[in-house]
Amino acid sequence: MNLLKKYRNIGVGAVVAGALTFACSDEFLETVPQGQFSTVAIANADGVEGLLLGAYAMLSGFGLDGQPQWNNDIHNWVFGGITSDDAYKGTDAGDQPEQSFLEAYDFQATNTHLRNKWRGVYKGVARTNDVLNTLAEVEDLSESRRQQIIAEARFLRGFYHFEARKMWRSVPYINEQEFILNDLESSKVPNDREIWPDIEADFEAAMNVLPETQSEVGRPTRWAAMAFLAKAKMFQGWDQNTGQANTAKLQEAKVLLDQIVNSGEFELVPNFEDNHLVATRNNQESIFEIQFAITSANADKANAGVGLAHPYTDPWGCCGFYQASQNLVNAFKTTENGLPMLDDFNEESVTWETEYTGPLDPRIDHTLGRPGILYKGFKIHQTDFIRDLGYAGPYSPKKHVAEPEAHGIGGWQNLSSNNYRIMRYGMVLLWLAEAEVELGNLERARELVNMIRERAANPAGFVPRAIQGAERNDFTIVEGEPAANYVISTYDSPWTDPDVARKAVRMETRLEFAMEGHRFFDLQRWGIAAEVLNDYLQVEGTRRSYLSGRSFTKGTHEYFPIPLEAIERSFKDGVATLTQDPAY
Repeated sequence: MNLLKKYRNIGVGAVVAGALTFACSDEFLETVPQGQFSTVAIANADGVEGLLLGAYAMLSGFGLDGQPQWNNDIHNWVFGGITSDDAYKGTDAGDQPEQSFLEAYDFQATNTHLRNKWRGVYKGVARTNDVLNTLAEVEDLSESRRQQIIAEARFLRGFYHFEARKMWRSVPYINEQEFILNDLESSKVPNDREIWPDIEADFEAAMNVLPETQSEVGRPTRWAAMAFLAKAKMFQGWDQNTGQANTAKLQEAKVLLDQIVNSGEFELVPNFEDNHLVATRNNQESIFEIQFAITSANADKANAGVGLAHPYTDPWGCCGFYQASQNLVNAFKTTENGLPMLDDFNEESVTWETEYTGPLDPRIDHTLGRPGILYKGFKIHQTDFIRDLGYAGPYSPKKHVAEPEAHGIGGWQNLSSNNYRIMRYGMVLLWLAEAEVELGNLERARELVNMIRERAANPAGFVPRAIQGAERNDFTIVEGEPAANYVISTYDSPWTDPDVARKAVRMETRLEFAMEGHRFFDLQRWGIAAEVLNDYLQVEGTRRSYLSGRSFTKGTHEYFPIPLEAIERSFKDGVATLTQDPAY
């Protein structure tokens, strides 16, 4: 039986069975080979399809025995969120100290979160190479399907290497010629060259073969490969030492992004919240989503990596991690005309102690929970949502939390089938706006940003005002009244100053994708992480004592140290093949 007929929804919800059935000793850092199926037994059509499903399984960040799901979670809420100005670690001071070190820019090569992220992405690489090598031995497969499998595997290989490259400054690229399943030495490839060209080559090869649509949700399309290829070029679009634009790379990205926009295949969903609900997964804005599923019988396919990042109160009861920062909350303030406050938004706080009546961007209450505001249909957010209010602040994460009718079905209330929208049309529009600013096309950039802001201003998507009833879970929605003083408008005056346009695009990027694990990597690629995060620390150190006196070192903290264990296990013929980042 063809395994693909069993699974209509490719992703965690579909691939776990394939991963369990066909998993081999393909882990990059393993020292002792484990039991594995013979290559002869799986060198057939069903076998290679099963291996491909196993490669998809690593998209979720799971798949490593004995590793907490959040160490390698694809949402990157630890590595891209709490290391940025978007979020605090949350919970309390003694919980998950590895994350506390990362939040305070105390990056150590022995941090287990970093070790497990490395293990996860390179296990994904190993599985894709196993697919390609096994496929070469398969005869009972049509040529068209063979080429599709190669394209899907190369997309996944590019994806996993991309995850590694944005985490670490220098990482190895491992291809199928180098990788030998039964030879642990084969994965010991030096990290002595830049791998962006290899990542681009994988995405481009996939783009040239993959279809424009897929019958099975969760498999990449031509557009997904094109979008990730453009994203790879956007990551090379600035000199990270000087912050100067690399216009050649941005022009290359623009060509691809224009193709996606001009294709007519995608459009912004009417309501911003529809990008964060279980009920509206895989919608017309979606280009590529990490798929999750959950049933009453089986919870191991659920979106569990963000399980800790739920409010501390009922019905979740755990765990209070990943609290929105005061800086982020303040960034949602607008002028009386409904435009972002690009420079001085942090001078006065949107406090929780007293009611704030100033104008706000309506995306704030879809992004985070604030006291007194209805929290995703569950109940009105109060300070008991927080484990330690004095330590973590009063604002809960929200985007990844499933709506009331779509969570906890597998037992743990924090589990859901809420997909992670890792690539959507809104990203394409704002990357294109970035490129247009640097290429001198300011009015086109303004037009693109306004498309995002027009959607955010749709009153049908505003969080409604709710009145607390006598019981804790009792509330009444006031029809036609928004929860706050939402004021948002488009940029109606021509953009003539590239510096102002750049600030506007970057602010829009922050507001649109806040708390989605991208912020640290955006600051990194723009070459402004030190400037922004040191300003952040100077103020946040007065709000959170554990950030007092902390600093971000330019040229060092843009990337994490290579895990010590990876270096120790990279020795070949008595010499380590991996070299630590000189910054560490």
